[in-house]
Amino acid sequence: MPEWSKVCCALDLSDSSGVIVGKAASLVRRLQGALTLLHVYEAHAPSPDLLLERYEHAAPEIEQKLAAHQREAERVIGGPVRTVILTEGPPAAAIVRFAREGSFDLVVTGTHADKGLARVLLGSVAQRVVREAPCPVMVVRQAGALQG
Repeated sequence: MPEWSKVCCALDLSDSSGVIVGKAASLVRRLQGALTLLHVYEAHAPSPDLLLERYEHAAPEIEQKLAAHQREAERVIGGPVRTVILTEGPPAAAIVRFAREGSFDLVVTGTHADKGLARVLLGSVAQRVVREAPCPVMVVRQAGALQG
């Protein structure tokens, strides 16, 4: 089995994020590794001040959802799970940068694959992460993602 001791699980906090966390946590438990849950908050705003205001408004819900996933992952693993929220850059670029800077062995992410032919097999964020990540990427297909 590969040496994946440091795993980053990138989440968009959609309803299907629990499935992705479950897969990542189960893998980390078997490998006796460490898990970090990552969410990249992407908001479009004409100014940094407005971006900060939008994030501050959304932060309680983001933190609540991430904390729920953290508790579930800790239950599965039987140990601590780190969480990180990034607010800079498009999600794919931020995930790749975080994986590189954190020297992760594996990135786990999901795909919605719900918009157009280019995304039928893999969502655009997941597709870019697969292409650019400095480590292997495990993509968890969400229920119905490839159905017409």
